[in-house]
Amino acid sequence: MRTITLHDTRTGQIRELVPETLGHVRIYACGPTVYGRVHVGNARPFVVFSLLKRFLVHEGYTVEFVANITDINDKIYVAARQAGVHSDDLAREMTAAYKTDTDLFGLGRPDQEPLASETIGEILSLIEELVGEGHAYAADGDVYFSVRSYPQYGELSHRQVDQMDQGEEIEGSERKRDPLDFALWKGHKENEDTAWESPWGPGRPGWHIECSAMAEKLLGVGFEIHGGGSDLIFPHHENEAAQTRAARNEDLTRLWVHSGMVRLDSEKMSKSIGNVFLLGEALQRHGPETLLMYFVGAHYHQPMEYDQDRLAEARARAAGIRNTARGLVGGPSPAWSAPLKERFFDALAHDFNTPKALAVVAEWGREANRSGPGTAGGEDLCEMLDILGLASLMESDVQPLSDDVATLRDAREQARRARDWGEADRLRDELRALGWEVRDGPDGPELLPAA
Repeated sequence: MRTITLHDTRTGQIRELVPETLGHVRIYACGPTVYGRVHVGNARPFVVFSLLKRFLVHEGYTVEFVANITDINDKIYVAARQAGVHSDDLAREMTAAYKTDTDLFGLGRPDQEPLASETIGEILSLIEELVGEGHAYAADGDVYFSVRSYPQYGELSHRQVDQMDQGEEIEGSERKRDPLDFALWKGHKENEDTAWESPWGPGRPGWHIECSAMAEKLLGVGFEIHGGGSDLIFPHHENEAAQTRAARNEDLTRLWVHSGMVRLDSEKMSKSIGNVFLLGEALQRHGPETLLMYFVGAHYHQPMEYDQDRLAEARARAAGIRNTARGLVGGPSPAWSAPLKERFFDALAHDFNTPKALAVVAEWGREANRSGPGTAGGEDLCEMLDILGLASLMESDVQPLSDDVATLRDAREQARRARDWGEADRLRDELRALGWEVRDGPDGPELLPAA
């Protein structure tokens, strides 16, 4: 097994992945809060940690990958009231939509996708433990974590305690002993259509305690990797780390690994400010291969811009690999293939550097194209692409053209011959919308399945 390193948010360092049990890695990644359709930004952690699992399995590890779904949350109540539906119904509908959208990537599902609503017993037990240890207190049906009872608070987000605003609603602030404290349990309110019984009265769990309980229930404490988007570092993951350590006297996880935000015009993609692009729409417009190529084209830890230039670059990369694959034949790999494949996996072993690995794939393609038609080595290329979720680019079967597609192709060629470039571009876009890319060559236009 290679030595594998990842960026750990708590220490700010690249650290070696050292499993508690040799050869076994447990990953917990925070999934979406299901109050609406997920956007492209929500998909990045799903893709990053799904691909990380693929790589670890390739390296010989047994991997348990858990990605939760938050189906109890203030935002769900608000969205359900606005839609005139029950919050449970909205959460179920949006959970199904999230799974349908992310299934289109073809990466498979996490091993387990727990729901907060199915973990109430474990949540209550954890809160009771915190109250018993003096780290939490009840107040008129609510229960709050006492931030100042935990001296290490702030170690994950590297913030000064007095500068931390939990971002919780003003309602209930008068019941807190300290404005810094955060809710573990929220007493039932009249405008909420669902509640659970507890020792402190009917209500529902706070967001942060949900993930601590779900993670511990399925993976125990001290598991190897806790992942999620960088927007969750504070307060969500800071609070998770504090409450679990306070209750169990053990760290929730060994490594905190965060993916950077997806941004539009340098702003975080967020439903609350309206600059979102829904994942289902993006997949329909661009296809899963282009979006996967877009995601792996940036280092997971860094933010990335979502714009047409980067999508066009991703589409072109995918098309280039597909074109290279079409010229490959079976047989032993050429001598230059094995060292490149080794460099590919070494790049992933060092902080899961997918852009560096992708550059190796491009170098592999240049070597194959330089060698000419009939080059062997397709198995090596497929092995690399499979880790990135892009093995479909190796598929050589070309689907037959429908009459509509053939008519558009011929009309575009006529427009090109007439030098009506605007019409030619318009028809190219129509073909792309139908799932075809046009490649113009000396023998006329060639249509390839869009990446």
